[in-house]
Amino acid sequence: MEEQQKEKLFNQKESGWNHVDEDKKEKILKLSREYMEFLNKAKTEREFIEQARKLADANGYRDIIEFESLKPGDKIYFVNRDKSMYLAIIGEKNIEEGMHIIGSHIDSPRLDLKPNPLCEDTGFAYLKTHYYGGVKKYQWTTIPLSMHGVIVKANGEKIKVDIGEDENDPIFTITDLLPHLAQEQMEKKLKNGVEGENLKILIGNIPLQDKNISEKVKLNILNILNQKYGITESDFVSSEIELVPAFRARSLGLDQSMIAAYGQDDKVCAYTSLVAMMELESVKNTAICILTDKEEIGSMGNTGMESHMFDFFISEILNKLQINRPNLLDKVFCFSKMLSSDVTAAFDPVYAQVSDQSNAAFLGKGIALEKYSGVRGKSGGSDANAEYVAWVRNVLEKNKIQYQVGELGKVDIGGGGTIAYILANKGADVIDCGVPVLSMHAPYEVTSKYDVYSAYETYKAFWKE
Repeated sequence: MEEQQKEKLFNQKESGWNHVDEDKKEKILKLSREYMEFLNKAKTEREFIEQARKLADANGYRDIIEFESLKPGDKIYFVNRDKSMYLAIIGEKNIEEGMHIIGSHIDSPRLDLKPNPLCEDTGFAYLKTHYYGGVKKYQWTTIPLSMHGVIVKANGEKIKVDIGEDENDPIFTITDLLPHLAQEQMEKKLKNGVEGENLKILIGNIPLQDKNISEKVKLNILNILNQKYGITESDFVSSEIELVPAFRARSLGLDQSMIAAYGQDDKVCAYTSLVAMMELESVKNTAICILTDKEEIGSMGNTGMESHMFDFFISEILNKLQINRPNLLDKVFCFSKMLSSDVTAAFDPVYAQVSDQSNAAFLGKGIALEKYSGVRGKSGGSDANAEYVAWVRNVLEKNKIQYQVGELGKVDIGGGGTIAYILANKGADVIDCGVPVLSMHAPYEVTSKYDVYSAYETYKAFWKE
């Protein structure tokens, strides 16, 4: 009797795998395979948008520019500078009743090349980098790195760069001291063990055979680049080259229950929301999927969520619905509901001291809701209203989707932010809702296949509500 009361009254969450039959397990594994295949093609924000656009085109979506007018059921998208994308299905209800928005970011911590990156030092050629987002710098040494991005020449010619993913490609790395000579380094604080300026990419060692030329290795590298891409050193100034781990997404564990991959923050939420939208044919409220850039550095810039580009997209929808008028955009936002679909830290028993276990998210226990974000006294965060949290709970519970609720670490230890506050500032109801991740921001992050599928189920249910 007491056990029944406990089960009824306590908020206990067990592993979601306990309730997975063979049919659902196959669906989970299938989605995970497709997700890993997608990740291997989309390690950067540009590559993600390229793949997302292909998927949208294949599922009947068209660029909003092609439409003179819109009606319920129309599937549209807008690509912003090849680094962010907004998709929509026009709903049956008047858009003035609000939209259902899911927003994820597709940028991840990485190393960017400096504007003048190429240098030579005592017979080695290097590329200088500036790290992007929150990284533990020591994690980026002595691992295989691949090079992705674009070079745009002064005449406007755009050259795509992708080196290190194919088995026949060379890879790159950042060297570190051997333990025998690292006594001074190991006395430093962990965050200072590797300095940012020392994150130099080793790219060559063969000199040109000419005694009269200085920087022979650098010149040899420039010759190789000129022959392959037709570029000179000055073309680096107008390039966007990112160094990311050359690891491929793989199943993790003898039971293959998890996924190890680079960039799951936040491509895991972006991918599951994108796939969920592709399976929708009609919706009551206009459904919006945001794939945004620059979240890892504050959502700034014209491809970040702070930009007015998303407002432009919604304004274009209102224009082509032929209902736009002054202040309507504000009204639509104020009546909208949003899931800020961003990952959260999963409880790690190896580092249990940083988490309040009763308020932490766990791998394998379903989608994770975070009522509020921010640091210390919730500073800089978004805090969802209780009424909206209850509304989201109802969607999950009636669709039998397992979920958990927590926060990012102990008070005064944890904290962080997402894009939630940006849409909340526009008047929408917003809550963070994403997949728990182990080793977040590391070159190799870990998620549960069960949670990945729960995210897909959640986003689809939210849009169908």
